[in-house]
Amino acid sequence: MTILDETHTLSNGVEIPKLGLGTWFIDDDKAPDAVRAAVEIGYRNIDTAQAYGNERGVGEGVRTSGVPRDELFVSTKLAAEIKDYDQALAAIDGSLAKLGLDHVDLMLIHSPQPWDDFRGGDYAHGNREAWRALEEAHQAGKIRSIGVSNFQQHDLENVLQGATVVPHVNQLLVHAGNTPSQLLAYCESKQILVEAYSPIAHGAILKHAEVQAMAERYGVSVPQLCIRYTLQLGAVSLPKTANPDHMRSNAAVDFEISDEDMDALQGLRDVDYGEHSAFPVYSGK
Repeated sequence: MTILDETHTLSNGVEIPKLGLGTWFIDDDKAPDAVRAAVEIGYRNIDTAQAYGNERGVGEGVRTSGVPRDELFVSTKLAAEIKDYDQALAAIDGSLAKLGLDHVDLMLIHSPQPWDDFRGGDYAHGNREAWRALEEAHQAGKIRSIGVSNFQQHDLENVLQGATVVPHVNQLLVHAGNTPSQLLAYCESKQILVEAYSPIAHGAILKHAEVQAMAERYGVSVPQLCIRYTLQLGAVSLPKTANPDHMRSNAAVDFEISDEDMDALQGLRDVDYGEHSAFPVYSGK
């Protein structure tokens, strides 16, 4: 058994592999090869989004991977700008058409606010409407599990007000240097599984001296240490790469970080995202 064989069970009984392939920044024409390479290495969890512009390529990779569809876990996300029931229903069907799949295993609301107003205005009603559309598609069998991404506790509480389904997942920016412990605890209390995106801090952590030294002690790379950290927090880890060598090394994480070192990683605060600070999720809002 390697990490690629291990799964979490969502609150509705659906199994999700603990390690997945993130596909942000992988061009649509490169996505089929990246997905096929990942599946060949043993990945069974593939994550995309409407906003990534590569659903067509990801779907092609899934369909031509040579592995039965029911052995793969495919996620996508409703564009953050969609805060309307009818638009959300249309976009869900749009994703299935682009992917060329009759169902997805997980679909998330990408953000509680549109990206150009991230952590800004009041979209409470719009999020409840988008959630209602996801619930309906879930009920219809188009989506096996439904969730959210970048939702804070108050965003989750808002959706829960009128929900018939508690979100199965909250996909969050989680990495050494950015561990939202209270939010993780809240999600756990509601049986909402957390997925950690950018577990390597979009590369920002690679030069961190303390983390480098710790990785050396374990005889692993900094990315391996960081992926293992998110796994030990109880999250699904979604490192993104189109490089098969990186895919292999990202999956070579069958070691255990001590409690003391977990605490040290959890206490880290100073991560500089450099040029990526331009993206809303890294802007410190």
